[in-house]
Amino acid sequence: MKKIALFSTIGLALLGVTLFAQINIPKSKSPEGAMAYIISPLDGETVGQTFTVRFGLKGMGVAPAGVQKENTGHHHLLIDVTEMPDMNFPLPATDNCKHFGGGQTETVLTLAPGTHTLQLALGDYLHIPHDPAILSKKITIHVQ
Repeated sequence: MKKIALFSTIGLALLGVTLFAQINIPKSKSPEGAMAYIISPLDGETVGQTFTVRFGLKGMGVAPAGVQKENTGHHHLLIDVTEMPDMNFPLPATDNCKHFGGGQTETVLTLAPGTHTLQLALGDYLHIPHDPAILSKKITIHVQ
């Protein structure tokens, strides 16, 4: 009986995931020429294990998550991301995708020594990337 209940629970969870994947979530439009960029550190720069990352945005404004206002969004910092998340859904909150839903324009990071990549993705009030997506250039930094 326990096995049947477990399989039923798994089946319902898979059905929920399938249905969610079929939902067409409307995306906020981004204005022509809008761009996100990393002010610092610079591409190729060597930094200490703890350093500040400053975010830049041109052609749009910053608004906290949950605030629906045209031509605004909030930053998400992608760290060492090799495969971009699905840009049709809210960006996931993970160790590699940091959310700045309060409208922050900088953060202090601590990373292990080595080579890392950083990239910004702007999300709308629901954490969904705009159409077209506002992504910064991916930069490489060296942590000593």
